[in-house]
Amino acid sequence: MNHLGTKTLETKRLILRPFAMGDDQAMFDNWSNDPRVTEFLRWQTHRDINDSREILREWTEQYHKPDYYQWAITLKDEGEAPIGGIGTVEQSDALRMVHIGYCIGRRWWRRGITSEAFSAVIDFFLREVGVNRIESRHDPENPNSGGVMKKCGLKYEGTHRQADLNNRGVCDVSVYAVLREDFLPGGVAVG
Repeated sequence: MNHLGTKTLETKRLILRPFAMGDDQAMFDNWSNDPRVTEFLRWQTHRDINDSREILREWTEQYHKPDYYQWAITLKDEGEAPIGGIGTVEQSDALRMVHIGYCIGRRWWRRGITSEAFSAVIDFFLREVGVNRIESRHDPENPNSGGVMKKCGLKYEGTHRQADLNNRGVCDVSVYAVLREDFLPGGVAVG
């Protein structure tokens, strides 16, 4: 893969950019403190702004690595403050695979924002980084997340029973993926 790091991506409505330490208040206020947002996620709801500061410190310290990908989702018409995040949860150079996770604040649900952000990330990984497989997964009790995956062209590959853990406990997990050959005409994976 041709790792390029978390470079800024732009869509019609969004700017996806690296997080900064100054994003702590927006992160806490917009999504990380909301148990409805974090209900189906692996990480705990943030109790106070210090939790958000700590994760931002961990993320920003990684941005010098060319194989690190973690974007703040911002709306062009609402300024620089992030309303959510999207990035790699797992990746494998040997498989040329990235696993993507995402979340946005409840105020912005059902507006196509997550799909727009995910589509930009998919395009970046397949066209620029040379990824062959992009995967994501969700708890079947959270079908809206699966809807984002389908809208972005990922194909359902199956549900693994009691194979994941989120804030609700042990759960089933539905797996989706898109391959380079699905997305790009003649998109044969190249080294």
